[in-house]
Amino acid sequence: MKYAFRDRRARKREFRHYGLRALMRCRSNNISYSRLIDGMKKTGIELDRKILAELAVNDPQGFAQVVATAKGKQAA
Repeated sequence: MKYAFRDRRARKREFRHYGLRALMRCRSNNISYSRLIDGMKKTGIELDRKILAELAVNDPQGFAQVVATAKGKQAA
């Protein structure tokens, strides 16, 4: 039971890291994380935060396309 107690907290810590990875890539693309999420909702891009973080780390060009799409909807 002590592992279950410990791992519930570790899981929450892991989820916070997803946001940080995407946040760093957002800053390099000149958009705030909250504006990115808002733009994604408005355009209908349905990526959860975990996949968004993986995209930010492993595919910077793909992440830049998502950012460009979200920025385009912000301006409209």
